[in-house]
Amino acid sequence: MTIKHTNQILLFCSLLFIISIATSCKKEKQQPASLVKLGLYEYASGSNKRIFIPITQIGNKPVTYYGIFDTGSTGMTIDATDILPASMITSNGIQFTGDSVNINGITVTSQQATISYGDLLSSTKEYGYLAYAPVTLGDANGKITTKRIPFFLYYKIIDETGKQLAAHSSDVFGVGPGVSYANKAIASPLSYFDLRTGTTNGFKLATLNTSGFNSNGTYVADLLTIGLTGADLSSAGFIIHPLSNLGSGGYSPNIPATITYNGKSISAQVLFDTGTPSITIIEDRTANALGSLPANSVVTVTTNKGFTYQYTTNSTGNLTAVQNPNNSGDTRTIFSLDFFISNEYLTDYSNHQIGLKNN
Repeated sequence: MTIKHTNQILLFCSLLFIISIATSCKKEKQQPASLVKLGLYEYASGSNKRIFIPITQIGNKPVTYYGIFDTGSTGMTIDATDILPASMITSNGIQFTGDSVNINGITVTSQQATISYGDLLSSTKEYGYLAYAPVTLGDANGKITTKRIPFFLYYKIIDETGKQLAAHSSDVFGVGPGVSYANKAIASPLSYFDLRTGTTNGFKLATLNTSGFNSNGTYVADLLTIGLTGADLSSAGFIIHPLSNLGSGGYSPNIPATITYNGKSISAQVLFDTGTPSITIIEDRTANALGSLPANSVVTVTTNKGFTYQYTTNSTGNLTAVQNPNNSGDTRTIFSLDFFISNEYLTDYSNHQIGLKNN
């Protein structure tokens, strides 16, 4: 899984209860078999924002969990707690004999790995195993079940201080291109759907609803479209960015660009990341240290294919900081979830490209 900035990733655990009781009974309208739309949940705590996808069954096990919808990583990760019997889960691993075990329609293999999120300044690590199962996405508002897919089943999560965090405090639904750094068998859950001829393997994310971000958790219909049409890729106004294959992680979501801030322009590799809840981090090799841009600062990003996005920082949104990659260990500039309030986004898994569109 791509290592990335996901500051304050654990602030939203209480959402699991809140939005489970707030779910509407309204049904999604029927969609053609070649194109599926699902709603997502928007949530905010102060300046931190998240979007979540409901996960309601894994294998044969009904569950109620909410994965962090994350364009900055690849592959679904979910805690084994309450999915496998408690007797199987220890602080040292999931206990079973042989190469694999099947519990509740979930195949857990003996292939172990660790997934790291964050950078040298802040990080979390998940310890777990490669697993396989069909997964049901969505809830009473509309749902769809995948075929049997690979994912990462973790048994513990640790922060940078060595503290073990609460179960399910960081279930991630990574929809980035390429494959997980934890195991090359794991890719985006959205990449495994069998689509009809004429529909391209990928997804489209509509612009997010500003009014939906609150502490109650708001269901917003039709934010996610699974499958892309020819119009999406040619005539809908998206600027398409071919991706580079970086080897071990496959195709990277990073896009070459120029960033201008405070009258200064720098070359950058940029990541547009729904998994970063509040602060865009500009990585500038000439910067002395981490520092927040003051309110009313203007930031412009122009990609190598001509997509341009400009915003102005303020005290409650578009928060932006500058740091030197020598401090963070990460050279990418990562744009936070605020980017997706003003722009549409698509990922084409078949042709290894990302589309960006001003709204």
